[in-house]
Order: sequence, then C-alpha cells, then structure tokens
Amino acid sequence: MNPFRKLDGLVAPMDRANVDTDAIIPKQFLKSIKRSGFGPNLFDEWRYLDVGQPGQDNSGRPRNPDFVLNQARYQGAQILLARDNFGCGSSREHAPWALEDFGFRVIIGPSFADIFFNNCFKNGLLPIKLDAAEVDALFAQCLGTGGYRLNVDLETQTITRPDGKVIPFSVDPFRRECLLNGWDDIGLTLRHADKIREFEARRRIEQPWLFA
Repeated sequence: MNPFRKLDGLVAPMDRANVDTDAIIPKQFLKSIKRSGFGPNLFDEWRYLDVGQPGQDNSGRPRNPDFVLNQARYQGAQILLARDNFGCGSSREHAPWALEDFGFRVIIGPSFADIFFNNCFKNGLLPIKLDAAEVDALFAQCLGTGGYRLNVDLETQTITRPDGKVIPFSVDPFRRECLLNGWDDIGLTLRHADKIREFEARRRIEQPWLFA
C-alpha cells in the first residue's frame, strides 16, 4: 500500500448523495480479486452511454458528456468531493480499489457508509469527514473555480483551501499511522516477521508430529 502524507491535488465534485458501491464499480466487473485494473470502469454506468463488460476496450465507448469525471476541467483529479452516505450498498472492496486505480487518494464528504469507510483506509485512500457546511463551501468554490485544488496534510490533519483557510479534520490515530507508513493488514503482520519465524521454528522442535 502506498503511504499517504501530503497531497496537493485537483478536486472533482461528485454532487450526489447516497452513491452506492454498485455505482462506483458495477457488479459485472467483480470477477477479479486483483487490486488493479478497475479504474477504467469506475462509475461505469454514469461515465459511458452503453453497457460495459469485463475485458472490453473502453477507448471507443461513447462517453456521457454531462458526467463530471468526463469533463476536461476535472481530468487528473486526485481528490473527490462527495455528499452524504458515500459508499453505501454492498461491502465490495472493489469500490476503493477502483477509486484508487483511477487516481483518487482523498475523498471528502459529510458521511460515509461504515464498511466502505473502513475499506478505504485498508487500501491507501483517505476518507475525510467534514461538517456539511464545510463541504457545501468546498463544492461552491470547486464548481465556481477552474483548476480548483486543495492541500491535504495527514501529518497535521488539515486541509488548506486556495484562499488560505485551514480546515482541521480528525482521523483515528491507528489508521493515521497505517496510512502514513503504507501499512495494510499484510504489512502490519509482516512487521512481526522475525517473531513469526521464531514461533514456527520453536513449534517444529516442540511439536514435530505436526510437520511429519
């Protein structure tokens, strides 16, 4: 998992409440358990005017010109502004995989579905909860300003707007440490690799019948 410390990134506004995981990555694309390759089908039913299928070449598919991520001003965005209850629906981990593979590292919104919120931290995404009024102000500035960027600093737990206003946010200390160091669940386990090897070696001596 890639560490996250600071990001100065372009912002894209997803001005919809209750965006569920089937909208984030539709069910037909869940056949792979690899964490990569899902970005081209992120928000597939909204980005394209036809029905996408796994393995399809997306380069020739008709795109929805009204969908926010198809608009030129938001190309390369790494920060997604969201509304209430983002990531609701099924618990598929493919949703944060698709968002991260597309290029997003931060999602800012007033509330998130619990399982999606937890899965983001496990996959290198930083979901930030802010008061609805703060989110409204960010949407207004983003929609009214071309090339709108935010500076997100996980070390200081602050968001800095282009006008200089600093917005503090809170993150669970354990999750913060994991993101800062790039530790997913496997990475956390491998921190104790020496102790695991010592345990296995000792068990071979004390319980050799298990290895016969």
